[in-house]
Order: sequence, then C-alpha cells, then structure tokens
Amino acid sequence: MDILPNALLAYLDDHCDPEPEALQKLNRETHIKVLKPHMLSGHYQGRLLSFLSKMVQPKRILEIGTFTGYSAICLAEGLAEDGILHTIEVNREMEEIINSHFKLTNVENKIKLHFGQAEAIIADLQEDIFDLVFIDADKKNNYTYFQLVFDKVRSGGLIIIDNVLWKGKVYGPEKDADTEGIRKLNNEIAVDSRIEKLILPVRDGLLVIRKK
Repeated sequence: MDILPNALLAYLDDHCDPEPEALQKLNRETHIKVLKPHMLSGHYQGRLLSFLSKMVQPKRILEIGTFTGYSAICLAEGLAEDGILHTIEVNREMEEIINSHFKLTNVENKIKLHFGQAEAIIADLQEDIFDLVFIDADKKNNYTYFQLVFDKVRSGGLIIIDNVLWKGKVYGPEKDADTEGIRKLNNEIAVDSRIEKLILPVRDGLLVIRKK
C-alpha cells in the first residue's frame, strides 16, 4: 500500500538508481504468481534498504518476514565481505520462489533462510549481535519483535520497521485492533530514550531506529 500519489511515486522511481535486472524479474514474478503482491518492498523502497545497508556495511543482518525475498536481496547488497543475512519466513509455500531468485543474484551464499515462527528461530540463532534488523512480518507482533531483538543489536546499529503508517490509518479516526497495535508501537518508540528514531513516508511508512 502506497501513501504517496502515483505521480510522485513514479518520479521517485525515475530519479533513484535503476532496479537491478534480477529484482525486476522477482518483482514481475511476485505480481504474477503470489497473493498480495503489494507486500513486496518494490523498486524505491528496495533501493532505500540497499542504501542504508551499504552505509552500515553490516556483518550480520536479521530480517523478520522474507515474503518472496526482494528485501533480503536488497539488504544483502550492503553486507561486509564476510557478512551473513538471516531471514525468517513463516510460509514455506514461498520456498521455491525465494530460493530460485536468491540463486539469480550474487548474494545467494550470504543469505540463510529460516522457516517457522520468528520468536523461536531468533531464540535458537547462534548470532549474538546484529548490525541491522528489518522487521516486516505480522504487524500485531511488531513491538514484540522490537523488544526481542533490541539487546541483540549493537550500539549504532539500525532497526527498520515497515508499515508504520498503516495506509494512513494511524493518524486517522480508526480504532481497529491492527491500527491500535501500530499506534502503540509508534508511541512506545517515540518516547524510548535508548534510541534515535525517524518515520520516513516511504511506501506504507518506514520507521528507522538507531540504537544509541
């Protein structure tokens, strides 16, 4: 779901780096074969995730919510030479499309794909510290995931949370459970003195958090 006008979105796409060919193919296949293709990060947001990752040059990335693998590929572009990205997906039906497109990129060997419930997988991971975490899974658990990973993120590391503007509902009159849950997340993050934070109006809203 995009919150910006289509004309502006097209302008932004035209004035950032082009979408890599492998990601163009994944974008098309997701829209042809997968339900709810709007969940894909897409060209502009993907370039932003790649840009942030390249700025951090992380050795360890954690992604919660793989979907078809687009955002994982973008984030992996910024990994250090010996870096690893762990990505967690609850829906095993995505396995074929994810793995087939990881193989079309030059980051295949840097990505470790996990299937199952995020809380259990995170508890079992051998990694102690992450430089960057991207949360883009079931929205009702966003704050739970934030709390779960916080101590695993190094000082100066980033936590990025997607869909925090929730189709504009968070600043409207809506009172449904999902909207209230995202409002709670945003409100809790806003007053957390352990972090610096900024919501970017990209796609459905990206919350970028830097741990002090």
